[in-house]
Amino acid sequence: MFLDIYCERTGPELWSEPFNLVSNAAFLIAAGLLLRRYFRLHAGHPCRRLDRLLLILLLASIGVGSGLWHLYAQRWAMLADVLPIAVFVCVFLLVTLARVLQASPVLTAVFFLAFLGLNAAVLATVPADFLNGSALYLPTWAALASLALWLDSRRHPAWHHHAWAAGLFLVSLLIRSMDMALCGAWPLGTHFLWHLLNTALLYLLVNGLLRDWPGPRPGARPVGSD
Repeated sequence: MFLDIYCERTGPELWSEPFNLVSNAAFLIAAGLLLRRYFRLHAGHPCRRLDRLLLILLLASIGVGSGLWHLYAQRWAMLADVLPIAVFVCVFLLVTLARVLQASPVLTAVFFLAFLGLNAAVLATVPADFLNGSALYLPTWAALASLALWLDSRRHPAWHHHAWAAGLFLVSLLIRSMDMALCGAWPLGTHFLWHLLNTALLYLLVNGLLRDWPGPRPGARPVGSD
């Protein structure tokens, strides 16, 4: 039995969500652009920063998994959709904490475990259809906003980069939440815009990690030195 949870889908046919399906190509294009930049930056040393390369490959897998989900609308395809997203978020948080914030192992573990605990709490207490399912992404938004504030508190030049990303993600969540609510007036729904905005978001985040940030400004104490 197919799962009908998006405005654009009107039946079990493979091509019942053409906009939701085709918009996933944006993830693949973004991954291709980032991959080209990665190899240009690390020419001769392609294995120098494998954590960034992993994030680029995960970005491509998000596009593939989401494409399968919107093509087949089956439970197995839903797993193909959500698993790459979950792995990407976890890897991104760990890389940002370790490489950008240069947080201590203890603070990295505390932040990451708090993020996992918040996700578990939302899954256990918030109805799956609340905000059209977008509430499940609120812990990720909270983590991204927290990173921006943390970076700002350490006077790190990457703080504005993450602040813009948190703002963009909030708009993206709002667009996703409106999909079914606007279905009567806009039969295509808004989910394909969620894909496009998230492509911009993930490109912004990964592209930022490819930079060599200069580190905290003079006078900022190392993270974990308190």
